[in-house]
Amino acid sequence: MTAKPKSVPTLDFDGENLRQAILAIVREEGPCLSLRDLGVFLIAYLDESPHTVRGLAAELGVGKPIITRALDKLGALDLAQRKDDPRDRRSVLVDRTKAGRSMLANLKISVAAARQ
Repeated sequence: MTAKPKSVPTLDFDGENLRQAILAIVREEGPCLSLRDLGVFLIAYLDESPHTVRGLAAELGVGKPIITRALDKLGALDLAQRKDDPRDRRSVLVDRTKAGRSMLANLKISVAAARQ
C-alpha cells in the first residue's frame, strides 16, 4: 500500500510559461528522464536534507520499487548515487553528484528563461 503524498506546492507558472519551460528542458542536450525520475531527482536536489528510498516513497506517495527504479536510472546517468546510512545500516541514502548539480543548474536556467 502506498502512502498519500504530501501536499504539493503550487507553481507560479501560467500555462504558457510552463509550456515554455517544458520545451526548453526537452530541447536541451542531456539525459532523458521520465516524470517520475525527474520528480525523484528534484526532491533529492531541491531539499538539501538527507533522503532515503523509504522517505522519498512516502513523500511522493509511491511504492519503494518505483523509487528504486528511478534511482537505478539516475545512478546509471551519474545524477545521483546511493550510499550507506552510517546511522542505520538497513537504510540507504541518496547522494547528490557533480553531474546532478550541473543538471539542476541548467534546469533552473531553463525555467528562469521561460518566465521572462
